[in-house]
Amino acid sequence: MYKILIVEDDKNLCSNIADGLLKWGFEPVCVEDFENVSVEFTKLNPHLVIMDINLPYFDGFYWCKKIRDISKVPVIFLSSRDSSMDIVMAINMGGDDYVTKPFSIEVLIAKIQALLRRSYSYGQGEIQIIECKGAILNLNDGTLIYQDKVIELTKNEFKILQILMKNQGEIVSRESIMRGLWESEYYINDNTLTVNINRLRSKLEEIGLPNYIITKRSQGYLIP
Repeated sequence: MYKILIVEDDKNLCSNIADGLLKWGFEPVCVEDFENVSVEFTKLNPHLVIMDINLPYFDGFYWCKKIRDISKVPVIFLSSRDSSMDIVMAINMGGDDYVTKPFSIEVLIAKIQALLRRSYSYGQGEIQIIECKGAILNLNDGTLIYQDKVIELTKNEFKILQILMKNQGEIVSRESIMRGLWESEYYINDNTLTVNINRLRSKLEEIGLPNYIITKRSQGYLIP
């Protein structure tokens, strides 16, 4: 089931859109905290976003740009404004489509289906980001984002971090990490993993994440 995030401060309209999406087999979620839309986005990790332009605190253009910094998820703008400038602005900010209010729910559903087919024809429904303690790992390009700072990760650093973030709060053994990296711990010297962990920690510290990965002696590693 595709998860659709609805960023619309008109509660009646949001509810009507959600009801329409449910009837077509989607999983709608309405944003409640309009001051922290990007935080809700990272927590919910939706497959598509329906974004109103006129919103409290910051407009939809602002939030679309924030989402585009971490994800390529399709975004459909909603607006009562139909000027060419607004439509151009929406596309320039990273929007994929633009629907003018008032609109037919059937038209919106058709646009959603078309975007989902285009966006998820390969790797359908795959998660694009992982959020852990404020850090966002982008699974599309292997970068890590924290407080507007971005670092590039090597293939091994990315895989190590992905394993630890997916298992946040649990100790992951060195053997498990090595199997994830090289399919079998017998193909790699144990010291090589230590080198990779140390380099990863240095990069994390550079962007303000010291002690992000904790060593548990004789057990493995942990993101608490």
